Amino acid sequence: MAKKKVTDGLPSKQDILKYIADNPGMVGKREIAKAFGVGPELRVQLKGLLRELKAEGDINQGHGKRMAPKGELPEVTLVDILRLDRDGDLMGRPVEWTGEGDPPRIVFEGGGKARRREMADVGVGDRVLARLTRAGRNRYVARVIKRLEKDEQPVLGVFTLTEDGEGRLQPTDKKVRHEYTIAPEHRNNAKAGEIVVAQPQQGRRFGLKTAKIVEVIGSSLDPKALSLIPIFTLGIPTKFSDAALHDAEKAKPVTLGQREDLRDIPLITIDPEDARDHDDAVFAEPDTDPGNPGGWHAIVAIADVAHYVRPGSALDHDARQRGNSTYFPDRVVPMLPEALSADLCSLVEHKDRACMAVHLWFDAEGNKKRHKFVRGLMRCAAGLNYRQVQSAIDGMPDEMALPFLEPVLKPLYACHAAVNKAREARQPLAIHAPERRVVMGKDGHIAAIKPRDHMLSHQVIEDFMIAANVAAAEELEKRKQPCMYRVHEQPSDEKIDSLRKFLNTLDYKLAKGQGLRPMHFNAILKAAIGSEHERLINEVVLRSQMQATYSPDNRGHFGLNLHKYAHFTSPIRRYADVLVHRALIRGLGLGDDGLPPEDDADFENIAEHISLTERRSMQAERDAMDRFVAAFMSEHVGAQFEGRITGVTRFGLFVELDETGADGFVPISTLGDDFYEHDEAHRALVGKRSNKRFRLGDGVTIRLAEATPVTGGLRFEIMGSGGQSTNTRRGGAGKPALKKPTNRAPWSKHRSKKRK
Repeated sequence: MAKKKVTDGLPSKQDILKYIADNPGMVGKREIAKAFGVGPELRVQLKGLLRELKAEGDINQGHGKRMAPKGELPEVTLVDILRLDRDGDLMGRPVEWTGEGDPPRIVFEGGGKARRREMADVGVGDRVLARLTRAGRNRYVARVIKRLEKDEQPVLGVFTLTEDGEGRLQPTDKKVRHEYTIAPEHRNNAKAGEIVVAQPQQGRRFGLKTAKIVEVIGSSLDPKALSLIPIFTLGIPTKFSDAALHDAEKAKPVTLGQREDLRDIPLITIDPEDARDHDDAVFAEPDTDPGNPGGWHAIVAIADVAHYVRPGSALDHDARQRGNSTYFPDRVVPMLPEALSADLCSLVEHKDRACMAVHLWFDAEGNKKRHKFVRGLMRCAAGLNYRQVQSAIDGMPDEMALPFLEPVLKPLYACHAAVNKAREARQPLAIHAPERRVVMGKDGHIAAIKPRDHMLSHQVIEDFMIAANVAAAEELEKRKQPCMYRVHEQPSDEKIDSLRKFLNTLDYKLAKGQGLRPMHFNAILKAAIGSEHERLINEVVLRSQMQATYSPDNRGHFGLNLHKYAHFTSPIRRYADVLVHRALIRGLGLGDDGLPPEDDADFENIAEHISLTERRSMQAERDAMDRFVAAFMSEHVGAQFEGRITGVTRFGLFVELDETGADGFVPISTLGDDFYEHDEAHRALVGKRSNKRFRLGDGVTIRLAEATPVTGGLRFEIMGSGGQSTNTRRGGAGKPALKKPTNRAPWSKHRSKKRK
């Protein structure tokens, strides 16, 4: 390459940017110096120029200090692998991204023998050095150069001291089997029993690996640490930017202006008892239209978050980064600062609040006839909880609910009775998936683990929210506006085939053919009601379903059996709902704070990002729940419990306890004086000499042998003879799983009223 002409010995910033643009992904400081004939005496000044260009955001820098123009990635880049796409290809994102907007999408395509070999040891959660090829706007195809070892990444663990004073690190990740040794000069003043972040050290070939403590998190004995562990491990942001906090603090209540005045309508909120924010309110009355005999008019009013969280603002940036709120037994990591989430955006009693509301008109059979969206000002007449409302309907109203029983609650339930007719005719998937809740004592410790209640009042609110969500998707399609759909695709052929084989072992027949709908699954679930297999069949049908995601493309919602569906009803805790609100505001001409045109083309990237943040939160919530349960169970080591086998592997059995829903593992080595083989076809462990078998779904009595709150691990032992002989009738088959079941419907985020 010919040298560039430079008059003063150094190229200008414009010359450097043009050179990088002409040679994308291949440029480092050495190439620039060579191209412009920069001698050794000016290399320091050249380095300063490049540092300024990076600080100004005009270039991106990747592995080995290779450079690329603004908005592009260098040819060789560090990439975190995050998930599998629908085609089975690995998807990732750059470890560092300083460009505007969301980082580009990176796909690792697996065609060809060479590609398959290089991808053989790479999976979700790995960090790799990759060579990128641009494949369109904001999209790259990647090829793995090297997978980085896990030991190159920081480790979270508990610092302990041995009897002779040697420092040790016990990782909080139960999948990490080894400990680390911590030298005295690398302890960073950590005390025994504290949770710390440590950086593994290189160079030791024999004995325990070594690490250096870089941060102290807190005491492992503090119950609050049990939720801090997944927050840290999964990288959930916990601090808002100063600019976002400033914007939230200076926000003011809205006045009526051009809004529709809804303050005289007795809208009420119905939430969990410990809710701290309230993002939806409801009202219903008989429809006075003589053309709709027996029909109903309902209003669903939702917090107008879009008024406060403006596109491109610091609040918007922080909310998009988080994607959603994350809920733990002892805390919430909110999507919005508390000044908004618990105050100005929250529909609290007797205060004027901005809202986006939808009027819904139903016929006597619960079919929606029409709807109308408005931007309003409301005043919540009462903030009630689910139990209060249900008790009032059941004839036991307390003094808070009594004034609203006749004018509000009874019409609301009567309207829902009609809506429920349409719901039953639609037949959404009717899986019963019980959830657990942690009851915290006043002293901050765990008082109990209990099943989460589900009353008719929950169903009433859920069905009104679903109706509002459907109306939002329909309105955006009608107005030809972008929509962030909530999509849930039908199960894959592989999952259906596995489920069908399992059901055949229990003499349940799942319909064949390509047209499977929720009603076919519901027939199986209904047939199992009251049988010994009811709980097991609900679980395996749940496992066969796909994970719901966000998408700008409408692919329908299989679980709810709906053709059009979006999230509109929870903008305080979900960024997807904020986008839907903005699109409605723009499409209906309800203000100047609607969806900006530049966001239209970015919906696909945003959808991928918020789908990832949702899965991150779900993982964190599950991990925290496991740790809280293990902490509660640690006081019962040695006790016996009744449970059911929920997973069968060649290493042992996963068992879920009946009373608490706690999940634990029974190592195969503890099953008795026999050699057990894994019968994958029948999802069982079978004793070679005794023919005793432990099958998926079997009830067992276990002893709690060990509980480790820091990792969330429980180890069980089967009591008595356990198992069944091969002469008993067939049953208890299912898909083996190394991961514990979640007991949560994969599409259930449409309206999960968690503790807030």
